[in-house]
Amino acid sequence: MELRHLRYFIMVAEERHFTRAALRLNMQQPPLSQQIRALETELGFDLFKRHSKGVDLTAGGSVFLHEARDILARVELGARKAELAALGIEGTLSIGFTSSAALHPLIPKIIRRYREKHIGVEIKLTEGSAKGLTEDVIEKHIDIGILRAPVGQHPAIEFHRLLNEEMLLVLPVGHPLLARASTDDHGEPMIAITDLRNEPFILVRRPGAPGMYANFINACKHAGFTPVVACEVERMFTNVSLVASGMGLSVVPASMRNALSESVVYCRIRDAQPRLVAPITLVCAHFNQAPPLRNFIELARALGKEYRVAARQ
Repeated sequence: MELRHLRYFIMVAEERHFTRAALRLNMQQPPLSQQIRALETELGFDLFKRHSKGVDLTAGGSVFLHEARDILARVELGARKAELAALGIEGTLSIGFTSSAALHPLIPKIIRRYREKHIGVEIKLTEGSAKGLTEDVIEKHIDIGILRAPVGQHPAIEFHRLLNEEMLLVLPVGHPLLARASTDDHGEPMIAITDLRNEPFILVRRPGAPGMYANFINACKHAGFTPVVACEVERMFTNVSLVASGMGLSVVPASMRNALSESVVYCRIRDAQPRLVAPITLVCAHFNQAPPLRNFIELARALGKEYRVAARQ
């Protein structure tokens, strides 16, 4: 039994006449009659009572008409759903993010724009560390991770750099270094990296944010000293809170500069080599990317480019 047999049967049932049904189907009447007879043979009962004026449904034919219409409707619905899924219009997308990446204004903009463009896609959000999210992508627990610096390399994943932003020094209000700070062309305070030689630092643990951690350590070593690490924390927002309590200094992405601003001061770092930047990076599967994921990456890259262009103006 094929779907065309069901369509033939439904047309004859609606017209109650083989010739009229054949005209609507754009086919000859004898082949239509042969197809209906073959369907009845396969089913094992008559679908129609044939008479000189046309046909009437049998009891079995009436029940089968309802089922045939339901089958075709479900096939059409399934085909439509499959088409929407293939286009990325429907489906699910699981997104993981680090707390510091989520604080950047670009990220909520991307997610909101994606939800507006793809209202049929269910979005699932989760928070984690850069290392944990990367592992979750490799293990296919999530579709995409939004983090700062890439963590490791693996043939199953790829990274998309959306932008870089400056890293800032965080000090508690009233810290002695602020009295020695210079200012840039915009009047923002700047502190030389060499002035940080004897200061204790609160940093995100190396496994959680190895790229930014390593860059800061390397910049300090390039300036002739190894920074004193007084404490390591799991999340980047925690270090700002500890700075506010006087436990030490820290470095964070510029997009965090409003956090606890009544208790801490954010300063640019002068003469750091390599330059201290915090990227926004997407990590996702390299192979067999589902349409919702491909659409998200395309949108994120486009909005990232818009953000970079606007920042230069």
